[in-house]
Amino acid sequence: MSTRLARLPRVKELTGLGTTSVYGHVARGLLPPPIKITERCSAWVEPEIDAVIHARIAGQDDETIRDLVAKLVADRTAQQATR
Repeated sequence: MSTRLARLPRVKELTGLGTTSVYGHVARGLLPPPIKITERCSAWVEPEIDAVIHARIAGQDDETIRDLVAKLVADRTAQQATR
């Protein structure tokens, strides 16, 4: 399975949020944080963004979405540790 990375314009398009809101959601644990691609470039793991969007569509509350984001980040960290 191929995992896509999404730069900020794509994340804004997917979520309907502006730049400040995207980073505010990250700070509040409502979106996963981006990963560093290079020293000056970051991107989000698109399937993680998709999972949050699907949770929102399903009507999940902020606390449930924070739990989801924490799990997504933990899974990402665990995958990196096994490589």
